[in-house]
Amino acid sequence: MGKVVLVTGAARQLGSRFVRRVQRDPEVSRVIAVDAVPPRQRLGSAEFVQADIRQPAIARILAEHAVDTVVHLAVTATPLGGGGRTAVKEANVIGTMQLLGACQKSPTVRRLVVKSSTNVYGAAPRDPAVFTETTQPKALPGGGFAKDTVEVEGYVRGFARRRPDVAVCMLRFANILGPRADSPLAEYFSMPVLPTVLGYDPRLQFVHEDDVVDVLELAAGEPRRGSLNSGTFNIAGDGVLLLSQCSRRLGRPTVPLLLPAVTWVGQALRTVGMTDFSAEQIRLLTHGRVVQTTQMRDVLGFQPGYTTAETFADFARSRGPGLLPPEALGRTVDRLRGAL
Repeated sequence: MGKVVLVTGAARQLGSRFVRRVQRDPEVSRVIAVDAVPPRQRLGSAEFVQADIRQPAIARILAEHAVDTVVHLAVTATPLGGGGRTAVKEANVIGTMQLLGACQKSPTVRRLVVKSSTNVYGAAPRDPAVFTETTQPKALPGGGFAKDTVEVEGYVRGFARRRPDVAVCMLRFANILGPRADSPLAEYFSMPVLPTVLGYDPRLQFVHEDDVVDVLELAAGEPRRGSLNSGTFNIAGDGVLLLSQCSRRLGRPTVPLLLPAVTWVGQALRTVGMTDFSAEQIRLLTHGRVVQTTQMRDVLGFQPGYTTAETFADFARSRGPGLLPPEALGRTVDRLRGAL
């Protein structure tokens, strides 16, 4: 028999895409898709089990299906369905604890892949220019999704010490974008006008959603010749973009505000449900964050198909023209240059 893969967070866009992809692997015989709510997307031949990973039932599911590979994609910044920030934190932290406890007791589990985030590095004014996987943040995140990922990674490292026979792969993704992206940052870039912090133009990195699915498939399988898919890896496209470059490529004007005003705007946007403009996102849009991806290439053996700029361009095309379409803006600048 081939491998039995269990995927958490299968009702989300990214989770359902991975479920459909991993079924194509000839070494995989069965895929068990788990989430607390039914998926809106088709899952192919996968067996969907509606279950909350915060509950002990996840241990029974692992045992019933003799799961040997677990791909944990249920660590997320936004709720699916009802529930606010408290529900998200419980799903991220308590759900991960329950899942790891079930994996620890399971004699069949041999591989664990966890979707994490470069948010674990935080965003602060004295940060290094580039974070490596071993860089310690200047200040640990004080709340929100960033703090969730720090706690989740701590529990995963504890699990890896207790079960050294299980290959553990932790993937720290940069900001995920693409035509179907549903992250808070994608919502921010979809606003007609972008509030920014006066005096700051942060460097940003992105990873394409297609590359996310590709690297998850790589991490869930047996390591390729000359590579190792166990450990912690930063995942991002080549290059960086400034926030000002992003706004111009979207054709969306910016409104520079003093930091207290940006915080107030963020609270107002959250109140009306327009976007989750959290404190950690404000810090990112103030100080930025760039990670090194040498380990991703040299050890994991993964080469992204999209650069940061190409990822953002694909995202921008899916959002349509902004108030200041880049082509029209470019023509206007050319006319002004000619007139002067």
